[in-house]
Amino acid sequence: MGIKTTSLEGWIKHKITGESSGVLTRKLIEDYQLGKLQETFNLVSSKSRFYQRLYSGVDCKLSSLQDISKLPFTSAEDLKDNPHDFLCVPQNEIDRIVTLQSSGTTGKPKRLFFTEADQELTIDFFHHGMLTLVKPEDRVLIMLPGDTPGSVGDLLRIGLERAGATGFAHGLVTNPESTLAQIKRDNINVLVGIPTQVLSLARYKDSQGNAPSLSLRNVLLSTDHVPWAIVQELERAWGCKVFNHYGMTEMGLGGGLECEGFCGYHLREADLFIEIIDPSSGLPVVDGQLGEIVFSTLTRSAMPLIRYRTGDISRFLIGPCTCHTVLKRLERIKSREKVYLTSADFLTMADFDEVLFALDNVLDFEVSLTESLLEKANYLQLDIQLKGPVSFEAKRNVQLALDKIPVLRGAKESGSLRVLFYLFSSSEVTVRKSTAKRQIQDKRGSA
Repeated sequence: MGIKTTSLEGWIKHKITGESSGVLTRKLIEDYQLGKLQETFNLVSSKSRFYQRLYSGVDCKLSSLQDISKLPFTSAEDLKDNPHDFLCVPQNEIDRIVTLQSSGTTGKPKRLFFTEADQELTIDFFHHGMLTLVKPEDRVLIMLPGDTPGSVGDLLRIGLERAGATGFAHGLVTNPESTLAQIKRDNINVLVGIPTQVLSLARYKDSQGNAPSLSLRNVLLSTDHVPWAIVQELERAWGCKVFNHYGMTEMGLGGGLECEGFCGYHLREADLFIEIIDPSSGLPVVDGQLGEIVFSTLTRSAMPLIRYRTGDISRFLIGPCTCHTVLKRLERIKSREKVYLTSADFLTMADFDEVLFALDNVLDFEVSLTESLLEKANYLQLDIQLKGPVSFEAKRNVQLALDKIPVLRGAKESGSLRVLFYLFSSSEVTVRKSTAKRQIQDKRGSA
């Protein structure tokens, strides 16, 4: 028996055509996107001070979707420098402001503005997207910030309610034992959370060394890179299916979601137009080729974004999905933040995630990079949290895991990088104050 078509397809068809019946085609999607892009360009050209400057003297008439490549990009630095200049509505129509300070960095944060209608778009996406993995009467623990109206957890709770499920706004995990107790007490059968925090639940053992017995059917991981090692651990520990969501606040929190085929994100194509470009040249790449994800919003009113560079690396997958949708598929994200050791060699948190979380006693870790003032070498430090004792075997396993990262091994062998790691034992989950993505903290040149 085949898997069901992603729940996003019917939703997107209704948004595009206003009808529930009929067949969704690529032509319908692309004709709609072209019209919405032109509407968005017209809006920002008349209302946004930033885009009025950026598009001064630029022909914004689009005859095809390919014409978008003639327009300049929008960057994260633009959002930091000119947040209010992006606004296309009066200040009194802003319903929520989100301030983003990336993990491990300093400097000006990004500020994003949303009207009530913008937030409704997100709720609508959550409502229909979550139907991929929830059924009416399901009980979902939302382990994301949800106390504040308009926060991601609050919007997801409302979306789940519309889908007929019950969402419990738990917030970030601070005490695995308490969270696991709530899962059992409230008969939770679906989890939504940050990969490393959900992993801390799967690897929890009580004082007798026993893992709690849970009845979890599905897990949705979001907000950060999802290592295969964590997916495999959750599947093994709970016998559940693990879905992966791709999105960022700049997108309106939702960008794409895996279906039951688990072979790429199906995209939110009625609200976003996605491009893949060569990061160096800025030119479009052919479908199937890796490049940087760039998106334009199609339906936002407060702060539309056009050709926003995400820094994420992925590609459009060629060929049909096993769920037979006509929606495009995006391969799982390769990386967002790179730290370069040379002009060509770089490291990402994903490099460390895949090898360290494959060790069954690693709960979390932090990575920082500094430079030596006395010798021509960088220092890479890892602080690794273990669920068990710090032993010679644990140290050896960590060393063997790190040696599986080719760039790291090559830099060590050349003498340009010294690697230090410190292990500490703790049963407590790393307390995070936000959903900011984990990054290598590059402290070179900060002295």
